[in-house]
Amino acid sequence: MPSAIARRLYVERALDLYRLAPGTTGHLRRSDRRLAGELHDRGIPLELLHEALLLAVARRTFRSESAPPLAPIATLHYFRPVIDELIAEPPEPDYVSYLRYKLASIAPELVAARAHQLPRSQAHQVS
Repeated sequence: MPSAIARRLYVERALDLYRLAPGTTGHLRRSDRRLAGELHDRGIPLELLHEALLLAVARRTFRSESAPPLAPIATLHYFRPVIDELIAEPPEPDYVSYLRYKLASIAPELVAARAHQLPRSQAHQVS
């Protein structure tokens, strides 16, 4: 697959994953598309991005009930520190399975998504 096509497909799949994450605004920005392209260029596997989304969603979901509510996630950049964390210290497969189990009823579409099997994106509104 030519590099430009592979990059475009990666960006589409990365943005699809992002939009499946609960707590996101659902709007895409040019900077989100740019970051997705940078992740491709850095060789970040879509599976690692998916795991970062799962971990961040779990952290937001299972925090103390007495904590103040969090604002919606407005950009893919929110997940960048988690991506870097997982690059530095990859999670155990059993832990990722545990996160999937815990999030199954809260974020079923994100949990069920397989980064390489996502349907092609519908037209995304880039603001």
